[in-house]
Amino acid sequence: MTRNSKHTLANHNNHLMEKVVEPDNLKKAFARVKGNKGAPGVDNMQVNELRPYLAVHWNRIKQELLEGTYQPAPVRRLEIPKPDGGVRELGIPTVLDRFIQQAIQQVLTPIFEPTFSECSFGFRPKKSAHQAVHTAQRYIQSGKTIVVDIDLEKFFDRVNHDLLMTKIAKQVADKRIHKIIRKYLQAGVMLNGCCITTDEGTPQGGPISPLLSNIMLNDLDHELTQRGHSFVRYADDCNIYVASKRAGQRVYASISRFISERLKLKINERKSAVDRPNKRRFLGFSFISDPEAKLRIATQTKTKFKETIRRLTNRNWSISMKERLERLNAYLLGWSGYFRIAQTKSVFQELDEWIRRRLRMCVLKQWKRCKTKLSNLVKLGIPEKWAGCIAFSRKGYWRLANTPQVNKALGLAYWREQGLIRLVDRYYEVLMSS
Repeated sequence: MTRNSKHTLANHNNHLMEKVVEPDNLKKAFARVKGNKGAPGVDNMQVNELRPYLAVHWNRIKQELLEGTYQPAPVRRLEIPKPDGGVRELGIPTVLDRFIQQAIQQVLTPIFEPTFSECSFGFRPKKSAHQAVHTAQRYIQSGKTIVVDIDLEKFFDRVNHDLLMTKIAKQVADKRIHKIIRKYLQAGVMLNGCCITTDEGTPQGGPISPLLSNIMLNDLDHELTQRGHSFVRYADDCNIYVASKRAGQRVYASISRFISERLKLKINERKSAVDRPNKRRFLGFSFISDPEAKLRIATQTKTKFKETIRRLTNRNWSISMKERLERLNAYLLGWSGYFRIAQTKSVFQELDEWIRRRLRMCVLKQWKRCKTKLSNLVKLGIPEKWAGCIAFSRKGYWRLANTPQVNKALGLAYWREQGLIRLVDRYYEVLMSS
């Protein structure tokens, strides 16, 4: 950086903290935190308690931010089970600190966004996981049929603070911003009533953490671009696409050294690999091994989906069918909103049929008595003789749920009337809009 450019940087953003505490910026930050809701931090303050708290204490907090004396609270440790085993450790800041972090993030994002790579898609404005997946698909379709799948071991726990702060200082001149970000990095974790200091890592769970992760990995993006590689990165999930396995092994070895030596991070060798894309998972998707490299739902994703559906359709769960369908639809709406871009209609049809069978099993269990089953099946248009075969059968609910009689009585038309969402309908929505 030249002397003139340093002088321009200082003039341009030496007063960023004043921008952080501007009323318009704070209004946007408050709306975002309120909309995200989220769990309370170590002080147990709920999101709806933030406004009255700020009405009393904001003048003091604002002064501390402007003077560089504000001290964040430690984060609360929260463990989230991972689909493939183990746990993801989140650090939940207090609602007040989430508000301040959001305000800082809104000011810093326009500064760092122009420096980020086009191949980085995670937690960025106008970028999405779907764009990342489609970009990967285009690489495969172009003939780059080997993927170097890089998994960073405990990335958020191992970010080097000094290295990160050096990268921030190259774009941000305001020392107060440096100071408060370092304080957030070193605020510590509250565990069993004790505050454990944090000398490395950036806790997942705060609004500023995604931006910091992109700043930290920006050098990796530019290194890959400089080498001419076709790659896609979403947060700490990085896939590089090459034409042969031998090239992939060379790339894996050299990029591993770069990550270790330049970024002070470690690759998880157990989860990383050089392989065919159809054998790997990327953001919940995989690819069919054909020239079109069609998108499919990864096996692990389907397994996790079925585990959730089994829980929501547990026949021993004593809730009304109306409430069960409301909870089921809420999950299906969110899940299909993300995975509906998969190009495998048969999988959605198979899952729809399986869900309806699960629900038929729940209905049969709720009917309980033989006479009730007989009466209800007849009301649904099943001949009494056929209905009797089901009502007085000793077969289990799961087997009965797949019989022609029950399938006809509680078939597609019945569940459509009940308002059940169909995954295949969501698939057709994408098809019609493309």
